[in-house]
Amino acid sequence: MRWFEDGRLRFAVGVEDTFIPQTRAGERALDEYELMQHYRFWRQDLEYCAQAGSEMVRWGIPWYRIEPQPGAWDWDWLDRVVDAFEELGLDLVTDLMHYGTPLWLDGQFVNPDYPKRVADYAAAVADRYRGRIRHYTPLNEPLLNIMYCGEFGQWPPYLTGDRGFVDVLRGITQGIVTTQNAIATIDRDADFVHVEASFRFAGDVAAHEKTHEHLRHRRFIVQDLVMGRVDQDHALLPHLQSQGFTDADLDWARTHTAQPDVVGVNYYPQHSTEVFERDVTRTGGPRDLRPRLNAGTEGMKDVLTSFAERYGKPVFLTETSYTGTVAERITWMQESVAAVEELRAEGIDVVGYTWWCITDMIEWSYRTGDKSPMNYLLTMGLWALEEESDGTLRRTRTPVADAFHRLATRPR
Repeated sequence: MRWFEDGRLRFAVGVEDTFIPQTRAGERALDEYELMQHYRFWRQDLEYCAQAGSEMVRWGIPWYRIEPQPGAWDWDWLDRVVDAFEELGLDLVTDLMHYGTPLWLDGQFVNPDYPKRVADYAAAVADRYRGRIRHYTPLNEPLLNIMYCGEFGQWPPYLTGDRGFVDVLRGITQGIVTTQNAIATIDRDADFVHVEASFRFAGDVAAHEKTHEHLRHRRFIVQDLVMGRVDQDHALLPHLQSQGFTDADLDWARTHTAQPDVVGVNYYPQHSTEVFERDVTRTGGPRDLRPRLNAGTEGMKDVLTSFAERYGKPVFLTETSYTGTVAERITWMQESVAAVEELRAEGIDVVGYTWWCITDMIEWSYRTGDKSPMNYLLTMGLWALEEESDGTLRRTRTPVADAFHRLATRPR
């Protein structure tokens, strides 16, 4: 029996692991492990995951550091981290890709060799840690990744518009498939948790019917492609074809697939629901975003149910939290856990709940800002980050950690 088939709800935490090492004028490297001093305090952070009562931990490998040059591997630090996971009894769900590629990979996701390169990296990890790393996420939040890299022009390879979106979509979806298949060939006991961001829409959707219909279908396009579900009848195929998605691309997607064991869904009540306004037309780009509606647990239940019903797989709430006061975070935690339990009682196969993340984190706007990291602090962790006079980020346990521990360890 696989872990997700035993009927239990598992509690997890995550360590924020965005890695975008490439820079250009006006930008700084975005490595959350560096900004949060996780490279320095990684053992301590993992101990906190255990102390919180977490059973599973979503944690990512910085590919650009593990393979600093093509085919040249530096395993020393990762070996020690994997050892610590085992010593602490934490079940590692490995993010192989959390947005960034190595510095040496020109063109990043549109490099024609990207699917092979990322598969080679995945194979090397699977071979070294066979039987020790059991759970893999090939690539975190692919749709959001594609939007920032291919539509908004904000992250490398800095493409824009619909054509840029489709070009990055092609590379990322093929990379997910090659990654999973490479691991499965090496370790038949590995399982796969695909993780996608959630997108919901509210407001005057009728006034923007065409845009809303496109975005409503687009929120599933990555998983549809990866699972071989895009055919001539798919609602988005005409749009994809108009932007350079060829018959050969479609044939590849139909004949090369990666089926998840579990579908992960990331939901943030303050951010996951966009509001359409009747007399306002927005691009949806990074500088012209639609306003957000806090849809609370109703929105969370909606997205979990949508993914469960569409794909017929167990679903895992792989990220949620609330940026705000301790009281606000605890309230959201209690409400969201209760909502997950309600879904399970209604027959929705929700197998896990993840608080993101174990400590506070640094907002992505740091990348284009000019202030020190703590000016971009997001208060969303179980442990607070507090800067000391020498620049050290002290971890301080908050009552949010106590609330998580009570929920994670209560008899069920």
